[in-house]
Amino acid sequence: MQAQPLVADVSQPSYRIERVLRWLMSPVTTAPPATVLVRLMAGAVFISEGVLKFVYTNQGVGRFTKLGFPFPDAIATAIAIFEIVGGLLLISGLLTRVIAIAFSIEMVVAILTTKIALFLGTSPLPLPAAPPKVGIWAVLHESRSDWAQLVCCVFLAIVGAGAMSLDARRHRRR
Repeated sequence: MQAQPLVADVSQPSYRIERVLRWLMSPVTTAPPATVLVRLMAGAVFISEGVLKFVYTNQGVGRFTKLGFPFPDAIATAIAIFEIVGGLLLISGLLTRVIAIAFSIEMVVAILTTKIALFLGTSPLPLPAAPPKVGIWAVLHESRSDWAQLVCCVFLAIVGAGAMSLDARRHRRR
């Protein structure tokens, strides 16, 4: 019978994958208690945006159709469900890092697919009702909530859910 090495071989891919998974699933309980406010704000916005995709066609299937996404009905439904479920998970602080990373990717895609065309004046979506209608100032104005959501999610991915979360509660039970 061969003895286990006392020091982990950090050059092994399995060790690195295990470490990343541990980081994703283990909350940082030293995050400030106010982190719950960031989770609440970001989660509530994602939930409301997910519901809007079901309630208003121009926010769901219609929007994805105009943007040229393949299978816009399936994508709109999948994203709406992800935003509702993910928003609930963020608020509760469960799987916070995983959800925050996935939402960060979603926000980058949203910014790239909508704001570049707005900058160039070629957006298939309706232009803003009031000036600025195109260009950098229009992009900065129209992307303010996208940036806020992205920054909140990056923050949550870095610090974790905080002590007032289901992630921390689950961690304390172990």
